Amino acid sequence: MLSDQIRQTIKKFGLISPNDRIIVGLSGGPDSVALLYLLIGLTGEFNLSLHIAHVDHMLRNGSSRDARFVRALGKDLGIPVTVKRIDIRRIAGRGSIEETARNQRLAFFFQTAKKIKAQKIALGHNLDDQSETVLMRLLRGSGLYGLSGILPKRDFKGYTIIRPLIETTRKQIDSFLKRKHITPRIDESNLQDVYLRNRLRHHLLPLLELKYNKNIKSILSNTAHSAANDYDYLITAARRAAAVLGDKISFKKFKALHPSMQNLVLRINFQRLKGDTRTLSYRHIQELEDLLLNRPPDSIVDLPSGISAIKKKTYLRFYLR
Repeated sequence: MLSDQIRQTIKKFGLISPNDRIIVGLSGGPDSVALLYLLIGLTGEFNLSLHIAHVDHMLRNGSSRDARFVRALGKDLGIPVTVKRIDIRRIAGRGSIEETARNQRLAFFFQTAKKIKAQKIALGHNLDDQSETVLMRLLRGSGLYGLSGILPKRDFKGYTIIRPLIETTRKQIDSFLKRKHITPRIDESNLQDVYLRNRLRHHLLPLLELKYNKNIKSILSNTAHSAANDYDYLITAARRAAAVLGDKISFKKFKALHPSMQNLVLRINFQRLKGDTRTLSYRHIQELEDLLLNRPPDSIVDLPSGISAIKKKTYLRFYLR
């Protein structure tokens, strides 16, 4: 049964503890609706307190109907609902709509969690999402962190994001909803090939399953899990090294580090100012390495998010420009 599998995932990654107060990010689609019902099934066992949060991104004509669906579902199930309407296109401007929507959605979840004193935010990412993410990052080029894919559990801004469905396939989710006679909302944009993820989902992954390996989704998911474990070990060691080096990164001490540690220390120093490393690419790391090895003192490399790095005679320092 799917509920038993979810329990195993929760236990394996330590996702839920007794008496947790959890925000459930509910889009109205199959994954998040299945997640909600599965968490409801665990409320007695864990004494959970659930609160639904929904963002209307105003990107589709039917988005307001999704919000009404979520409100009605919450009322039927006796679970409180908080909905926010955000004009993503206006906020994004010329930037990435997907990135802006993600950031605005997470910010709203954190605000709602703070308001109701929730510790955790549950999202409906599944094994198929994981395999698509890993494949997409392979195609774009990625290091170990990128290959970690979607983490089952992540501490962020004082809250814990959990993904209890991360080992569950989309097929299992659809079967669960059919057995329960539950009809979710369908986002038609997921059926279009406008975005790279959708093209991978509709064309490349089915081809890999058919012609190369029928278990490709599980293999990609396992790769993410293995990479996440390795990265967790490395980043822990790198944080210790970064703490010793401090804000002014001594060339002598930096060069004594393993190249893997050097890369991570640079990322950690960027993260101290930005909060995350999502905008820091491999190309930026190469520029920093060139700054360290080849350029004269007082040379500067401008990085994303208004951050720069300046090379002095004996050290490197990151700063907000």
